[in-house]
Formats: sequence, structure tokens, C-alpha cells
Amino acid sequence: MNPGPGRFIMDYLSKTFWTEDEIKFREEVRSFCDKEITPIADKLDKGPYPRDLIRKIGKAGYMGVHHEKAAGGSARGLSYEIIVAEEISRCNGGLDMARMASATLYGMPVGKFGTPEQKKKYLTPIIRGDKVGAIGITEPDVGSDTAGMKTHAVQDGDDWFVTGEKRFITNGSQADYICCFAITDPNVDPRNGMTAFIVDTKTSGFSVVKDHDLLGMKSSRVSWLKLDSVRIPPDMVLGSPGQGFKILMDELDSERTAIAGEAIGYARIPYETAVKYANERQQFGKRIREFEGVSFKIADMSMKLEAGRALTLNAARMLDKGMKATKQASIAKLYTTEAAVQITNDALQILGGSGYTTDYPVERFLRDARLMTIGGGTAEILRFLIQREVFKEFEL
Repeated sequence: MNPGPGRFIMDYLSKTFWTEDEIKFREEVRSFCDKEITPIADKLDKGPYPRDLIRKIGKAGYMGVHHEKAAGGSARGLSYEIIVAEEISRCNGGLDMARMASATLYGMPVGKFGTPEQKKKYLTPIIRGDKVGAIGITEPDVGSDTAGMKTHAVQDGDDWFVTGEKRFITNGSQADYICCFAITDPNVDPRNGMTAFIVDTKTSGFSVVKDHDLLGMKSSRVSWLKLDSVRIPPDMVLGSPGQGFKILMDELDSERTAIAGEAIGYARIPYETAVKYANERQQFGKRIREFEGVSFKIADMSMKLEAGRALTLNAARMLDKGMKATKQASIAKLYTTEAAVQITNDALQILGGSGYTTDYPVERFLRDARLMTIGGGTAEILRFLIQREVFKEFEL
């Protein structure tokens, strides 16, 4: 059951926060989603997402709203990316996780640090939806501690040879290109000895060990990858050798802001479903909305959605202006992802036994939402980052 956008959509489209063009753009994206994604949202959960759907998203222009026009994007900014993220996630969370992994997680490093030639060859096809990208950071023993990376690369002549494993890589088995990070100088601090490479997955030595079987996000593919002396020519080094950690850190703020937009999407349908169900379901001769145990949950859901959207838009606006937004992006991602878990769980509780069935989409959104307090920065590491930025602001 998909209750549709209802009045909820109209309630928050306030010109106080959104421009007329952003409101119009959201309506356009929502119409696309209702036509192309909503009818097959449940089917998509069996995975993997069809490549032709990514092409449709690319053709519609929703892979490149935050990329420059020279690369095939529309240069509208991250404030538009969070709209895309929310609207597609409203239909199917795993699909947008796949889209974002390609357009943002892979796309932003190439878009910001790639040469014009690299962008034309390795980014433009991603923006069109003809190719799929992924980012290779996480490893068997490396999650939040990215400086502890084990994947390494050695130079032989002009070429580099990358060896290591990457795990929990969204789009890993589907990707044509991966922005892969590796240690290239083990004799210095990893923050100065890491390099980013563009890896063509057709290259000898690259292999997919397996796709992980996940609790949620079933329409995406999250993979365990192995690189065994994968040859990287010099024109596929992203930025310059030793610049990898800077590239990695630069990517994270935009990634976390976009994930915050997705989290709003995960929570919307469960919220709307719970509101309508509470108005229709009767117990003890009353609609259950008349019981505070239910109605107060609805109030909390609305509050969390509105606060999360404001935090997310604030981070996006700052990044679009070229401002440092590590604290704001971390706050937005932490708040919205935790709120999405709480909202979907409360929605399931309001629906009772019906919510635990697949007759309603709430259980799917709950499973999808649960991942994002882990991926893209755990709730614990984000709290660490936020407090660190706070003490910096106080010069303490």
C-alpha cells in the first residue's frame, strides 16, 4: 500500500526555505518517480535494480544536478540533490542508495578532482546513467578509521598496481568504475600517503568475491571486492599521489548531506501511512488517533521530519556556497537517520500486526532505514566529529 504524497508534500513546501524553482523541480521529480518507480517499488526489493532504470534517471537529469555542465550535469547544486534523494527514497531506498553511490559517492570526487579528460571519460557516462560508479573505502578491518587502510599500490614505471580488499561497497558488483583509495607511501602518515585511483572493473585482477545478503536495501547490491595487482595507468590517478585522504574527506560532507535527504524519504511513507491508519482504525469505539499513545507518536514524527529537513537544507546550502560544513553535515546525517529509524518503528507500532506484514510498506522502510546509522559514518563517529567541531569553534 502506498498512500501517496497527501497534504504532507504541500505543507512543507514553504517559500521560506525553498525557492520557486526548487519547488517546481521537486514536483517534476515526484511525477517521474510516481510514473517510473512507485509501481515497481515492491518488485525492486527483490533486487538488483535494473540498469535501464538508472538510465532513465540519468536521462531525466537526476544523476547530475550537482555536477558541472561541462561534464553533463545541470550545476544546480546539492540543494537539488537532496530533493532527488528524498523523492526517490520515498519510493525505494535501495534504488536511491545505488543512484547516490554512483552520482555522489563516486561522482563528486571525480567531478571535483578529476581532469577535464577524466571527467569526460569517467564521469559524463555516469551522469547519463550509461555507466555505474562506486566508491572503494571500507575494508575488512577498516570502517571509520580510514587512515588504517590496508589496500596499497606500488608504482612500476608510470603505472600503479593496486592490491587489497574492499567490503560493503554499494554497487560493487554492478559498477563499471570505482573510485578506489589505497596507501601509496607507507613511510609517511596515511593522511599524506594515500592516493585515489579510478579503477575500471573490467581490468585484470579485479574480482567480486560476493554480494552481501542484507537486512534491507534489497534492491541495491553491496559487495565484497578483491584487487590483485590491478594495473592503473597514470591517467587514472585522481588528483595527485598522496592527495587521497584529502579527496576522501572532501567527499564525506556531501555524501552525509545527501544521505540525510534520503533519510527523510525513508520516513515519509511510514509517517503518512501511520497518519491515515490512525484516522481510520477504530478500537474501543474510537479512532485510535484519539488515544494519546498514538497521537503523540504522530506529533513526534512530524517534528522530527521538519527538523531533519531544515538541518539537511542548511548543510546543503552551506556546501553549495563553498563553505566548510563538516559539523552541519554530520548533524544532519546523524539526526535524520536516527529519526528515520524512530519514525518507521513508531509507524509500525501504530499499525500493529498489520505493520509487521508486507501488506504495508512500513516494514520495508524500517529495514532500509536501519542501515544508515551505520553506512556513511556511524552514529558514534558522527557524534565524535560534532563534538570535535564544537570544541574547535570555542578554540578549546
